Amino acid sequence: MCKFLIEKGAEINKKGGESVATALQWAAQRCHYYTVHLLLQHGADPLITDNQGYNTLHISTFNGNVFLIVLLLHQGIPVDVEDAFGHTGLMWSAYKGFPQCVDVFLRWGASVHAKDSQGFTALHWALVKGSTGCIQKLIEYGADRFAKTETGKTPAITAQELNTMGAWHKALKECGYDEDGNLHVPSWPGANHFLQDKKGFLTKFLYVWPFVVLWAMFTIMAGMPVFAGVPIALVVGFCLQWVAQQVLEYAPHDMRQLQKTPWMSGIFGASLFWVGVNWLFKLFPATVLWAEPADSHLLLNVLFAVFLGLTAYFYVLCMVEDPGFVPKLSGIAEQRAVIDELIGLWKFDEANFCVTCMIRTPLRSKHCRRCNRCVAKHDHHCPWVYNCVGINNHRHFFLYLINLTFGVIAYDFISYHYLSSVSSSAPDTCNILAPSLCKIVNADAYTLILTIWASLQLTWVGMLLFVQFIQVTRGMTTYENMFGIDPHSAASLNSAFTSTGAPLAGAQPPSGAPEGGAHGGHGHHGHKHGGFLKQWGKLLGVDAFIETATGRGAATGAKNKKRKTNPYSQGCLTNCKDFWFDPAPVFGRRETGAAVLAGRPVNWTETYAAPSLMDGEGQRGRRGRSGGYVAVAGEEV
Repeated sequence: MCKFLIEKGAEINKKGGESVATALQWAAQRCHYYTVHLLLQHGADPLITDNQGYNTLHISTFNGNVFLIVLLLHQGIPVDVEDAFGHTGLMWSAYKGFPQCVDVFLRWGASVHAKDSQGFTALHWALVKGSTGCIQKLIEYGADRFAKTETGKTPAITAQELNTMGAWHKALKECGYDEDGNLHVPSWPGANHFLQDKKGFLTKFLYVWPFVVLWAMFTIMAGMPVFAGVPIALVVGFCLQWVAQQVLEYAPHDMRQLQKTPWMSGIFGASLFWVGVNWLFKLFPATVLWAEPADSHLLLNVLFAVFLGLTAYFYVLCMVEDPGFVPKLSGIAEQRAVIDELIGLWKFDEANFCVTCMIRTPLRSKHCRRCNRCVAKHDHHCPWVYNCVGINNHRHFFLYLINLTFGVIAYDFISYHYLSSVSSSAPDTCNILAPSLCKIVNADAYTLILTIWASLQLTWVGMLLFVQFIQVTRGMTTYENMFGIDPHSAASLNSAFTSTGAPLAGAQPPSGAPEGGAHGGHGHHGHKHGGFLKQWGKLLGVDAFIETATGRGAATGAKNKKRKTNPYSQGCLTNCKDFWFDPAPVFGRRETGAAVLAGRPVNWTETYAAPSLMDGEGQRGRRGRSGGYVAVAGEEV
């Protein structure tokens, strides 16, 4: 209808309605960004204001539609343009409590120091709503924590008056400041070096510290009687972990939990290191170099050495290799061209465009909140390798699991032969164990403990291996397996016409001093992450294992979900062939995104529509599907 009226000569910037606003402003208020784009393409002026002094960018922030804001910013609108009261778009987003909009404005270069006509900054306005996410973002980008208004009010005074001190203090703590807004400086030696590069220091420390934790616990348990060694080792382990937790108090906000740090990866690295050291200096000499020819187990040791080396190689490769990050665009002009193209295809939505990376998202990709990048053919973010598993390192990750499994089994056999040999002459007296176990403990308790610990790793490794094997045969990723495959084209189309806002005249400016604080609203920090067992179940892969073993919907608690056809599966044998025998090198890096689908080359960083082979005669019952692309839930896997 708009296009028809424009073609018939309708005045593009004519004002009307209760708020005396242009067609562009009415479309923006209703979040019709396809209509907004059409009007802009035909010369609509986004800087024209209505009778309240708001231009199109200000109106777009009222409902927090980040896609509309991105569209407008790419039209060249000044990011710090003010309304009649001196409020910028950043101030409005902070006042409304939209962390993602605040993030977009800040990344676009909005000034955190800008003040309105009464001296309020965006930080002052964020404290009205009490959104921790907004407050935290502003502090991270250097907002003045002691800025004063014309009446001398600092952010702390504003928070106190509006009953949002909880959000204020939480945001300060997350950003490394005390409750008074002063930098929280650690008291330990080397604190200045730590403050220069918090993330780098913590990444190294939290990877190395588990080496000390495991060594201390194993040594204590091996060197003391069972009834004393076990509880003391647990206490020591708890104390050493407490040290790590205290260090985390000074960490950046995205590293405040151990599972969001290299801690889990460090535990595996430490296990691999101490097992390797024990084998090299104790088991190998005892079962090969010093053993009688009849008792030598050279082949078993050679096999273990191969599995150990391959496990270490693929483990390191999975950690340091680019998992398949989708390349970012080189500038605003390219981003605008992509937005124009998506709008022309009616695909400018969260399923096809990543606001954080400002790119068109390829099929099967996902934005990882830990890595802060979009990953092509994203499988999951693995805490055991502290990296995403994507198209580039998925096969390496599978090989890591396979070699680890066989390596643990080989180590168990070597330990069995070693302990059987050394325990024959050991005393069989101890405190609470049976005589046969006492002989082993008295012979070499350290090796026994290390063997038990290594064998326990087969629990999570076995579940991961089972899940990965099933998913490869089905031609799907962990993310698709967990959250399903559903066409999204209809939802994307509907988003262009859905009204999400109140009437244009209903938006009230935050003029004067802020009045009334919100008692809820803590932005993206308000959601729950589940209990302790649920988190560990997720880390160990239990949820994915249950999902795969029992069928779709079991792990997530969903019932009666209709199973969708996987548009990427080419049959079990072809799926396995594509995964295992694609031309990419096994020992080395592959070209980013390069893969094989049904024997044909495909690059998952550049694939935005289903390959033509999916519409071929071999895909029975799939004709007429609009590419079969999957819109999956925004969960973190």
